[in-house]
Order: sequence, then C-alpha cells, then structure tokens
Amino acid sequence: MWRRSFCTTTAATLATKKWDALIIGGGHNGLTAAAYLAQSGLSVAVLERRHVIGGAAVTEELIPGFKFSRCSYLQSLLRPSIIRDLELHRHGLKLLKRNPSSFTPCLDGRYLLLGSDAEMNRNEISKFSERDADAYPRYEDQLEKFCKFMDPLIDSSPPEAHQGVSSFNSRLKHKLQKSEFWAHCLHQSVSMGQQGLVDFMDLLLSPASKVLNNWFESEVLKATLATDAVIGTTTSAHTPGSGYVLLHHVMGETDGHRGIWSYVEGGMGSVSLAIGKAAKEAGATIVTDAEVSKMMIEDSDKVTGVMLADGTKIHSSVVLSNATAYKTFVELVPENVLPDDFSRAVKHSDYSSATTKINLAVDKLPQFRCCNIGYPEAGPQHMGTIHIGSESVEEIETACQEARNGLPSRRPVIEMTIPSVLDKTISPPGKHVINLFVQFTPYKPTDGSWEDTAYREAFAKRCFNLIDEYAPGFSSSVIGYDMLTPPDLERIIGLTGGNIFHGAMGLDSLFLMRPVKGWSNYRTPLRGLYLCGSGAHPGGGVMGAPGRNAARVVIDDIKG
Repeated sequence: MWRRSFCTTTAATLATKKWDALIIGGGHNGLTAAAYLAQSGLSVAVLERRHVIGGAAVTEELIPGFKFSRCSYLQSLLRPSIIRDLELHRHGLKLLKRNPSSFTPCLDGRYLLLGSDAEMNRNEISKFSERDADAYPRYEDQLEKFCKFMDPLIDSSPPEAHQGVSSFNSRLKHKLQKSEFWAHCLHQSVSMGQQGLVDFMDLLLSPASKVLNNWFESEVLKATLATDAVIGTTTSAHTPGSGYVLLHHVMGETDGHRGIWSYVEGGMGSVSLAIGKAAKEAGATIVTDAEVSKMMIEDSDKVTGVMLADGTKIHSSVVLSNATAYKTFVELVPENVLPDDFSRAVKHSDYSSATTKINLAVDKLPQFRCCNIGYPEAGPQHMGTIHIGSESVEEIETACQEARNGLPSRRPVIEMTIPSVLDKTISPPGKHVINLFVQFTPYKPTDGSWEDTAYREAFAKRCFNLIDEYAPGFSSSVIGYDMLTPPDLERIIGLTGGNIFHGAMGLDSLFLMRPVKGWSNYRTPLRGLYLCGSGAHPGGGVMGAPGRNAARVVIDDIKG
C-alpha cells in the first residue's frame, strides 16, 4: 500500500536534479520534516531503506489477515500542532480512544482498572487503599502542571550556543531568539512558584520509586505507574532520573485530553501514511528501497548529497538524517571528517536496550481469571494496556536486575495491548491482534543467542506461560507471532542497539545534551547536515517534534 501510494519515482530519477533537501529515512520524523520543508517551497526527497515507510511507526501484515503495529503500538505523543498543521485527520488519521486505559490483573484474584473516569479511578484504587484513592487526582494534577511547563520546551529548538561563521544580522537574530526562550522559561518558572519548581526537580532527579512512594502506599498502583518510568530503558524504577521517563509518557494527549493514549485505526503505520500524504501533497517525493550508504562530503566539512547502496549519487543543498546518531555519524559519514570530541561523544552514547516486541495473531480474547465481569466478547479489561507481571515495584526491579546480569527476565514485565477490540480493520472477524511489549531482554544474553531459533521460541513461550497464569488458555489461542528482540530492532527497523528512543533518555542525554553537548539544535559539525530523528531533542516516541523542529531550523538557515 505504501509503495503504490508514494513510490512512483525511482532512485535513479532522483539523481537527475539537485534537491534543496534530502531526508535519510522515511520514519514519522523524517516524513514530518519533509512535509514542513515542502510546505515552505523547498524541493524535498525522502529516501527510505525498507519497502515500506514509517520506520518504527509501521503497519505490516505478516500473518494473512492480521495487521501488526510492528514496533510502536500506541499514539499520544504526536504534537497537536503537527496534527493541525498537516491536517492529518483529512489525510486519514483516525484515533481510537481507550477507556479504561489500564488494567492490572493480580494473581490473588484482585485487579486494578484506571482510565479517564475520575469516579471509576477512585472506586478502583480504594479497593487497595483509600489514602491512594484520595492522592491519585492530586498526583495527576501535578503531572499535568509539569507537562504544561514542558510543552514550550518540546516545541522549540534548544537555545544552543552560536555555531560557525555568520553575518551580524544572523548573530543578532540568534541572540534575540535565545533571550526570548529563556525569558519564557523564567516566566513559566515564576508562575509555577518555588514549591512547584522544587517538586518538578524532585521528579526529574529522583528515582521513580521514590516519587511514587511519596505519593502512594499500594504496591499494585505504584507498579502500574512505574512501568511508564522504565519502558524502553535498561534501568529500573530505582534509578535516579527515572521519574523523567514517567513524565515523558504522560505528556501526550488525544483530542485535547491530556495523558490519554489511543489506538490508530489501521495500526501505527496509518500515522506515517497520513504524514506521508501531507508531505506528498505539499510536493515532497518519497522513495522506498533506497538505502543510503554514505554521505558525500566536499571541502572536508560540507555535505553535498548522498550515495545509495546501488552507487546512485543524489545531490542536494542540505541533508537531514532521521537515522540514529550512531548510524548517521559513525556509519554514514566518512572517517576522519568529524571533530574527534564529537565522534567520541556519539560513539559512547548509551544505545542499550532491553526491549522485545512480540506481535501475535490469536483466535480468541484472553479471559483473565481475576476478572469474570461477564462480557462474552471484549470487556473493559481488554480496552487498555494490560500489565502482566507488574504487581510490585520489586518484581520490576528483579526482572531488570536479571537482564543486567545478562539473562532475559525469568518473569518478564509485559505490557499487553489488544487494538483489535476497537479497530476492526486489522484482524479477521472473531480473531484478534495482540501486542506484547516485553522487558527485560539483553542485547547479548549470556545463556544463549537470539539467532538461535530454539532459544527465541523458548523465551516467547516463557512470556506466553506467564500470561497463562493470569489468563488460563492464552497460549493455546496463539495462531502465530512475530518477535523483535533488540538485535532484530536494530537490523530491521534501524534502531542502534535496539533502543526505541534512538538513545537513552537519561538526564545526561536530554535538551542541551541531546544528541551530544554543544549540538542540540539539529545542526551538526558538517555544514548542510542536520539530525531530525528521535536522537535529537526532545527525544523518542511517536512525537514528530524532532522532525518539525529540525525543518524549521533548516528553513531558517536556507531562507534566513
């Protein structure tokens, strides 16, 4: 579908002209950058290595009749301004809000449902703790205030120190932009008040477990919330700074409702497809099966285009890379071109991952032992994210520690979603698509290899058996599955180390420090080369902000 929609132009045809901008990688950030650049009147071509666009936000029918959101699987972080600017709903984007949004089954027969209904949340939490039921609305209110503080930072290019030689007017404009940015931050800080700032810093710097312990006493509630703090990382909820990732996963919204995550009709590839349609309508060209092998460099510091794996040379004024920082600067840029300190910083950034994604086709919905609500088909327990093996923070810590020791978790932490309960377009009638986001799985396990089919199957069975403890008979419902371990995520999707964020989201790798210190504003030491993927500010998730922000910087550089 994606190939027929976008790829009427061949890579060889691209070589017949010089483009204003080339974009390496047709993931959602690259497509977003292409749309904004094309809307500004620039000639833009997107080069995607795979046969489909989307990168990690992709839909693939790997088992006949079942369409998998193969990597990313939920939408909330995509910036509302991007949805409006690119008119994504007109281009086919349809969001399916989940309510309830979270279900945590317990082996003792209890369960916890959470969602957007305040009364339901109170009733559910009070089963475990009346005190927590009182505290939960205040906790949500505080996080929402912090998110409002973060919004301008996400939608802006970081106020990086001025780089390179430029005109007096350019330097003056840069100083004014920096002054405006910091003045806005100061205003936001004053409005938050000293206590609010202290609470915000506490969230940023503390372990998520400490933050949650200060708010709540129920282990089930704390563990349910803590999963957001460790998702996609190799760290535990006890790691200092893990509170920020918790904030990162509640700063999104759906249709104006903060913190609400949704399914996308047709799978996550529909996000990329809608952005791609907007880019194409604006005049961008998108080509698949076009793998970039290296950058073309002139005068030791100026990028003039790219060379494809088949030897085709395509020239451009600028190049934006939606690949990871490692892929961009270590594998695509020739050796001895970048400054040594920059290269070292990129090479030694943290790209580690302990994430495995399993996509399943099943012939029936899981029936949870703790939740005999009486629904013959989909019930509230099937709507949102189902937390398996997350009944206490210490369970999460144990699973994480095993991976640190080189072993896949004996009892993995699993986030299960069943998008087909709301999206009837992705599975045959009566059958379902299930996503399992699994932690923790080391890149190189010490007790085997992910290249060993038997080893892979044994781990998948371990996950299914764990689910059986909560939903007896689940394993027997599996028709087939696709499993992406960290090396698979690297090889197939292009995520260095299998890291879904293009690099760790610790405090040492955010804002002015992302991707490396001194180069946070999407520019790079090579003139004409920009980073527009999740390895740039503000980081990972299907957000679109890195692509949009990078495009604005390029437009400003080209058009002044």
